[in-house]
Amino acid sequence: MLNIREVRRIVVKVGTSTLTYENGKLNIGRIEQLVRCICDLQNRGYEMVLVSSGAVTVGAAKLGLAARPHKLSMKQAAAAVGQCELMHIYDKMFLEYGINVAQILLTRENITNDGQRENIHNTFTALLETGVVPIVNENDTVATAELVHIENFGDNDTLSAVVARMCGADLLVIFSDIDGLFDSDPRKNPQAKLIPLVPKIDAKVRRMAGGAGSSHGTGGMATKLTAAELCMDAGIPMLVANGEHVNVLYDVVDGKQVGTLFARGGKLTCGN
Repeated sequence: MLNIREVRRIVVKVGTSTLTYENGKLNIGRIEQLVRCICDLQNRGYEMVLVSSGAVTVGAAKLGLAARPHKLSMKQAAAAVGQCELMHIYDKMFLEYGINVAQILLTRENITNDGQRENIHNTFTALLETGVVPIVNENDTVATAELVHIENFGDNDTLSAVVARMCGADLLVIFSDIDGLFDSDPRKNPQAKLIPLVPKIDAKVRRMAGGAGSSHGTGGMATKLTAAELCMDAGIPMLVANGEHVNVLYDVVDGKQVGTLFARGGKLTCGN
């Protein structure tokens, strides 16, 4: 059993489909809900880390592009513009609740290099000790692999798992565009059933996972299984929930059943 009262440090990952509308512009209302919830949990005593996608899509919209660009240099340009826009919005909204934020942009080289990894870990520790919410994304202007769909972090699902391990998180929550892992594709099968708990990832579980979700994102349930494996190997429970309802973070910390929990130790509970 995983006692939620033993959870203190939480990494929350939000994807492009959670942050934006289909036209690529920011979903301000949902971002406000997310920020308010994270600030409230921080005030309760949790240490919060946010892994945020969306830079390329937001940048493309700000640049007036009709769709996500295909040319690599334009993707990098859109990422640079979009990351600036995202951090501006986050900084402004978090400050409304008296919470400071910090931007951390990572590449795979940062994680595989022992010295850089230690420095990043120390930075996370210092920020969290001072009550700052780190906001993490892949450095898309440098790390081109994700942009051309070659494995790097692969997507921010994998990045969020790496961050959870690196900062010693007690729980990773990944917001997706569906409620969690189903026994079949819920978009095609209305009778598909949600799997509330996955204690191990085997061939059967992998068959349940599909490809990418929304047209703007790069991740799907398959990438979340990769993230789950990274977390479970480190003893970190990982939860997949629907990003349309970011306030379910309250249910999570109250030990209620939400989405799909990937954990070898059993289900999440409130404890005694």
